Amino acid sequence: MDKIQKIRELEKNGSVIKNRKRIAPGNFVYPPSKENPRGKYPIHDIQHARNALARVAQFGTEEEKKKVREAVHAKYPSIGK
Repeated sequence: MDKIQKIRELEKNGSVIKNRKRIAPGNFVYPPSKENPRGKYPIHDIQHARNALARVAQFGTEEEKKKVREAVHAKYPSIGK
């Protein structure tokens, strides 16, 4: 089973969402709230931090970009500012 098939199987079972709920609110740039129950931009490990930077560069506002860059740099100083 390749990686994409595994992800699709996890999505069918709801495991992806269950795992996301296990991430502590402090590990999101925008933690879960009433407006956004899933949270936005998880940075609980370095791969997700890099992905958050890529996603906010692609889709975020200037304010979001600044906040994500600051949060990632504070948690992972080795990732350029």
